[in-house]
Amino acid sequence: MSRVLIPLAQGCEELEAVTVIDILRRAGIEVITAGLAAGPVTASRGTVLLPDADLDEVLHQAFDMVVLPGGMPGSEHLKNDARVIALLRKLAGSGKYIAAICAAPMVLHVAGLLQGKNATSFPGVLDQLPGSHHYRTNGVVVDGNIVTSRGPGTAMDFALTLVELLAGQARRDQVEAGLVRC
Repeated sequence: MSRVLIPLAQGCEELEAVTVIDILRRAGIEVITAGLAAGPVTASRGTVLLPDADLDEVLHQAFDMVVLPGGMPGSEHLKNDARVIALLRKLAGSGKYIAAICAAPMVLHVAGLLQGKNATSFPGVLDQLPGSHHYRTNGVVVDGNIVTSRGPGTAMDFALTLVELLAGQARRDQVEAGLVRC
């Protein structure tokens, strides 16, 4: 079974975080949420999330993917956390999937993971950052082991793409059918 780590920072976008957690778990993927600090995380709209663990407790565990929810100031907190940057570089170097949505692709930029990659983000984030990435306006962009998405409105497509990458098209189709998307 695939294992996914979702770091939760104060001020993260709850719709993105909860959608990804829910869809991945529906697919039978093990999801571990980890707060940057111990205790509850208050998301950008005031929703209180209870992480499964503190990030320090899970840093040395094996994961097949790390997913960064966006939102502000959550993405800034992720970007400024040396543990997150080191983890992303380590997993990307091992060929593991790195995914980020909304403002969180800025964290991938800071980690140096977007060089030469196609990527997207919330408008005004990656398209304003200098670098050798290729900004796209698609809802979800997959380039090798890097997956990016635009924002809350693309969270379900983003999560289903992650399911497809980790568990295959058939599993994605099965999960999507259960969602009754029209």
